[in-house]
Amino acid sequence: MTKTRSKSTGKAAATKGLQLGHAVEWPTSPEAARLDRVPNPQADTNFLARFTAPEFTSLCPVTGQPDFAHLVIDYVPGAWLLESKSLKLYLASFRNHGAFHEDCTVAIGKRIAQEIKPKWLRIGGYWYPRGGIPIDVFWQTGKLPAGVWVPEQGVQPYRGRG
Repeated sequence: MTKTRSKSTGKAAATKGLQLGHAVEWPTSPEAARLDRVPNPQADTNFLARFTAPEFTSLCPVTGQPDFAHLVIDYVPGAWLLESKSLKLYLASFRNHGAFHEDCTVAIGKRIAQEIKPKWLRIGGYWYPRGGIPIDVFWQTGKLPAGVWVPEQGVQPYRGRG
């Protein structure tokens, strides 16, 4: 006998307690934002997952002017995967948050690592110039597990219009 379940029942069970599949308010700050995790069905296999946020924004803590970055987050999951809708909401919560480039980048990496406890995580923050100086910020946890292929992050260093 084959067991079946309706799509609606499966969806409700899979997203219970998550922001995924539900209308939620945009978080007002990174502290108020929630990062969700889901079980990793391939937890016995080392693989790399990548999130790219090419339009990340925050505010300069001194001038209040917007800062823009291209973020690349690579991680080797352990027992948990990072749920992408919650990541989108978390990253959007920085739009009205004042912090320096270094603080934003490292804080995001640390928060994700704390929530999902990956085997390895790396974040690259490629910030667009302010005052004529681009700032690129990189942070990672521990050592990459053996045998995991990590492609280049694919973001070219800032070259201006040249």
